[in-house]
Amino acid sequence: MRTSSHRSQMQQISQYLSIAAYFALIISWVVFLGVFVVNRRPAAAPDAKRMPQSFAGIALQAVAVAVVWIFYRTPFLSPLFEGQFALNIVLDSAAMLLMVSSIWFARSAVKELGKQFALQARLIEGHELITTGVYGIVRHPIYTAFFAMMLATGLVMCHWIALLAGAVIFLIGTRIRTSSEDRLLSDAFGAEFAAWKKKVPGLVPFAKW
Repeated sequence: MRTSSHRSQMQQISQYLSIAAYFALIISWVVFLGVFVVNRRPAAAPDAKRMPQSFAGIALQAVAVAVVWIFYRTPFLSPLFEGQFALNIVLDSAAMLLMVSSIWFARSAVKELGKQFALQARLIEGHELITTGVYGIVRHPIYTAFFAMMLATGLVMCHWIALLAGAVIFLIGTRIRTSSEDRLLSDAFGAEFAAWKKKVPGLVPFAKW
């Protein structure tokens, strides 16, 4: 009887938290995308070099985000793993933490880049190698933030298979983009970029990747 009552209580908490996490997710995506719109400035100088192939990476990242939105769980907002209400509470809490962290990471990265920020991999005339702020934690903090937002979305609402598929697709797309950007920066900054790359991970904080 006590076990049944405890399970019922955990289920109720899980349901309420899932609803809260879902609305937090909607608000977070609006704020997250707004960071790029509000803080973006026109380039101060014309492009010195572009990597058009980076658009393939953008397309794959977009597909990954679409996957975690489209293939939602049924019943809607049910636990990621059926019947695991305590685990769902932990995962929803982690998702909300990821949302907040993603917004902070994205805002910090765009602010550091200033007029150098762009969707496409490119260098502008007078381009500087940014290694301060969040660029001292990872070399590609905007992709880290996007990946965390995608994970948060998956933890809150999509099927675990869709979350796994979305993560793989996103990482492939990100690899295409980071390779293009790293090539541009390596050509432009040589030893300075090599030293930064050796010291700072690409995507995951405090890891080698």
